[in-house]
Amino acid sequence: MAKKSKKNKMKSHSGAKKRLSVTGTGKIRRHHSGRSHKFVHKSKARRRRLKQPTIVEDTHAKTLKSLIPYK
Repeated sequence: MAKKSKKNKMKSHSGAKKRLSVTGTGKIRRHHSGRSHKFVHKSKARRRRLKQPTIVEDTHAKTLKSLIPYK
């Protein structure tokens, strides 16, 4: 019997898989920065905008998709 060779699997980047998610259409969603402290200096409208997740730009999407291959 011939032995079956295993194919190598890519490893997911631990930091990326905690911070990024993939939408149904395959785009990468991320959270805004600047949401941890110093809210006194930020307007209410700015704080509301920072709450919402956003889509990663196309220029960075290809690189980030390689970090989370199975997500």
